[in-house]
Amino acid sequence: MKNSLFLTFLLFSFISVFAQKTLTPTDVGSKVHFVIKNFGINTGGDITGLKGSVFINPKNPAASSADVTAEVKTIDTDNDRRDRHLQQNDFFDAAKYPTIRIKSTSIKPLERTGEYSFTGELTMHGVTKSITFPMNVLPQIDGYLFTGDFEINRLDYGIGTESATMGDNVEVSLKVLAK
Repeated sequence: MKNSLFLTFLLFSFISVFAQKTLTPTDVGSKVHFVIKNFGINTGGDITGLKGSVFINPKNPAASSADVTAEVKTIDTDNDRRDRHLQQNDFFDAAKYPTIRIKSTSIKPLERTGEYSFTGELTMHGVTKSITFPMNVLPQIDGYLFTGDFEINRLDYGIGTESATMGDNVEVSLKVLAK
């Protein structure tokens, strides 16, 4: 009996938490990870400093939206020298363009529950391009976890120049917890 009462309470709490609402991305539980080839070896890093808002409407996903930024100065590739270089004007130019922004333009449900097609505007280094990628949305006790992967060409955003040692394509993995 106690278990039934507890499960009923938990279910109603869970449902009320996930009514439409605006959430804030958190650095704890979130990770923006990127991988690029450098001298033929996969080199990765993370970017934090997430800010913005995510409006979620589970009953009408098309009415949902996201506008989130990450701080360029937080780039961490486990190499301080490389991190400082990436923030210079020949790459991200963190002084002039301190954030990377992704803003949704369309969120459409896919066949499976919790899977969506996310289309948005990605802005880096003063350049905005449209991107579309599959996104998974997992309800959490006090928010949602958004995950997705996409690939961009860094040269399309004016990040660095052509290089014989560094790849042009960057794989990005998003894991964003919003509460």
